[in-house]
Amino acid sequence: MASSDPSTSSGSEYQVFLSFRGPDTRVGFTDFLFHSLTDAGICIFRDDEELHVGERIDGSLQRAIDNSRIYIPIFSRTYASSQWCLCELAQIVANTSKSEGKKEILPIFIDVEPDDVKLKTPLYRDAIFNLEREKKLSNGQVDAWREALKEVDAIKGWEVKKYKG
Repeated sequence: MASSDPSTSSGSEYQVFLSFRGPDTRVGFTDFLFHSLTDAGICIFRDDEELHVGERIDGSLQRAIDNSRIYIPIFSRTYASSQWCLCELAQIVANTSKSEGKKEILPIFIDVEPDDVKLKTPLYRDAIFNLEREKKLSNGQVDAWREALKEVDAIKGWEVKKYKG
């Protein structure tokens, strides 16, 4: 769904980048959001739509994040158990920090509480600890994930359970 027309995407390749944990929300919420925004003419990056077989995932995701204007992380029960999701989020936060207000993050919370994302409950805190232990990750990388989660949670988002329909 990429657009090369800068007027369509405000100088970015994509208007929106969706960050989500596939097994939790790909079929259902994320799919519905993607199609609703696409039908409204919004150019969106969603990994299963834009990544092609044989393409390097890390480079493609990096370019998509760099070339997006709005980021929608969809926090779900197992979001923090995905190294990819956490790396995306850290990059998203880094991009918005250096963009001086030209990029924004619009978080959505599905089946999680903001306190889970703030690492005030065991849900995300334990998931990150397990990744750190299993993959023997550097403290710097894990600290970046924790900081990114706390940074994003400071942004007012949508708690899906509060809405009907």
